[in-house]
Amino acid sequence: MELSGCGTALITPFQQDGTLDEKALRDLVRWQVKNGIQFLVPTGSTGEACSLTEEEWLRVVRLVIEASGGSVPVFVGCSHNDSRQAIARVRKLQTVPGVTGVLTANPYYNKPTQEGQYQHFRAIAENTHLQVLIYNIPGRTGINLLPETTARLAEIPNIIGIKESSGNLQQITEVVHSVPRRFRVFAGDDNLALPILSIGGAGVISVAANAIPAEMADMTKAALENDWARARKLYRKYYKLITGNFIEPNPQPIKCVLAMMGRTQEIYRLPIMPVTPATRTYLERLAGELGLLAHAVPRGDMRVF
Repeated sequence: MELSGCGTALITPFQQDGTLDEKALRDLVRWQVKNGIQFLVPTGSTGEACSLTEEEWLRVVRLVIEASGGSVPVFVGCSHNDSRQAIARVRKLQTVPGVTGVLTANPYYNKPTQEGQYQHFRAIAENTHLQVLIYNIPGRTGINLLPETTARLAEIPNIIGIKESSGNLQQITEVVHSVPRRFRVFAGDDNLALPILSIGGAGVISVAANAIPAEMADMTKAALENDWARARKLYRKYYKLITGNFIEPNPQPIKCVLAMMGRTQEIYRLPIMPVTPATRTYLERLAGELGLLAHAVPRGDMRVF
């Protein structure tokens, strides 16, 4: 079955002492699945993967697979700027039952050439039986994967798609038009989900879906079924919340909203910080207007470790 629809880039909840909040993570995953999310992506940038130890990283993966019960695919965030270490991490994931594939980003900081990126992703794919999603996110990694390089990578059998977070709709259109039909192009930015779906994208890997899983899943499904009136209606309704998740560095705003909803505690690891008071007020107003706070249960004070 080809991967499509709305996947959630999951946050990683923490407890008051800074350790993993395993119960909150299990509850969040079950709620996501119950509300129609079609695949899950733990330990990405939204999941504060850079702040997790390797032991915690693997524990999060196991918890997500356990809580989802095998009902949806799980693509694990697994990136490194050293190709050898990236391969080693992917091989460790192969020992975890239930992992569908990996989401792996451009090698950050090194700033390799297009050929360097091609060889990096190719080496990862050739050293695993898992499915591979490429993650192009120049804003965080400092390099962009060009459409012609993506097209070359699309020829490798177990590289099945790309999460495109370049923010460049012309580039993403070129990618869609240059890859085989089996290769899936996912919006990596919620605000570009409908434009990318309209040009042939397969879905979205969503931050907003942490807080509004049913709505993001429904919007994506409507677009894929060419029910653009419904898709646009949902897009307009939730657009301010979607963009509000990025007025400060991700995952600060989405964790703030989830804490307001009572689904996690607002706890971060440095250098991620709580949102400013002005942002908090804005997000609280948006969430209230959308009815997301009706059943909120306080989950503790915000804290940074």
